[in-house]
Amino acid sequence: MRDVLADLLPWWEAGRSVGMATVVATFRSAPRQPGASMLVGPEGQAVGSVSGGCVEGAVYELAQTVMATGAPVLQRYGVSDDDAFTVGLTCGGILDLFIEDVSRRTFPELGEVAADIAAERPVAVATVVEHPDPVLIGCRLVVHPEGGAVSGTLGSERADAALIDDVRGLLGAGRTETLTYGPDGERRGEGLRVFVASYAPRMRMLVFGAIDFAAAVARVGSFLGYAVTVCDARPVFATASRFPEADEVVVQWPHKYLAQEVAAGRIDQRTVICVLTHDPKFDVPVLEIALRLPEVGYVGAMGSRRTHEDRTRRLLDAGLTAEELSRLASPIGLDLGARTPEETAVSIAAEIIALRWGGGGERLGELAGPIHHHEPYERV
Repeated sequence: MRDVLADLLPWWEAGRSVGMATVVATFRSAPRQPGASMLVGPEGQAVGSVSGGCVEGAVYELAQTVMATGAPVLQRYGVSDDDAFTVGLTCGGILDLFIEDVSRRTFPELGEVAADIAAERPVAVATVVEHPDPVLIGCRLVVHPEGGAVSGTLGSERADAALIDDVRGLLGAGRTETLTYGPDGERRGEGLRVFVASYAPRMRMLVFGAIDFAAAVARVGSFLGYAVTVCDARPVFATASRFPEADEVVVQWPHKYLAQEVAAGRIDQRTVICVLTHDPKFDVPVLEIALRLPEVGYVGAMGSRRTHEDRTRRLLDAGLTAEELSRLASPIGLDLGARTPEETAVSIAAEIIALRWGGGGERLGELAGPIHHHEPYERV
């Protein structure tokens, strides 16, 4: 929903009804991830995408039907091998879409959810997408982190109680997925499927070293959706004018800044750290902290093979274990043959993406099997 919220909210505020289709599960090589949404506006406007064009026409018609009847629908779209004119995904993927009518009546909490998202306050929306009782389909809970408010209901106190802890767990990890329970929230069983959309603050990219490569890395990081911070102890280099794509430029010793962020609880498994100074007086202290963090998404350091070997010796002398050192991506990036700062930034981004999703970095044309890394498809 985040990707279409700017269009959805004004219609909702005006008291209009909008058809919204949301990807709630994917299998095989699905083109969009869970949470991607498409809207059909009050005058028939189409906004967003759920499949990159494969099934949008069919979804558009189904959303209009849902708007007319008010009855939400869970619809599966998959491969169409036998009939080229049958609706299907030419990429070979399978999508589960939940199509619903969104209005002030059906989603009264949307304004508060939108305010949380805009302020980058963590919030999760859990929606019933399948249930034996059709009356409960479309019911939802809005859940904030531990100690925060919970509003709405999934239809019963037992189901609500079963879901709240699970939803907060997904929210804490920034994960969006569909959960399955028994009809009344039983841990074992099926019949109740709940789509949990987590709206956590943007993933963070910390770039240490205000060099020309850092400007390119910040630009690519911003493009990928990260909140980018560039940090360097040298004020002549760490300036906003040199890093216009960064959300924040900090003049401070890297290890001191990272320690402060850790103490403030702002470093988690969605944080990526790029150390680009290849100067031991900057690199080693900040890497000592970064590699000992229990949860961090990625730690990479720039430098030649000789620089890497020297840095490794220094880190071992500082007391790091072999296991901690194994978490370091150094020399940073994938082997793309990069030469320029921009090409190097693409190399670094490629490594981050590959590690995040389990990719191997090989050429897709030389591989067999699905191009997206998903769990094997199982019929539900």
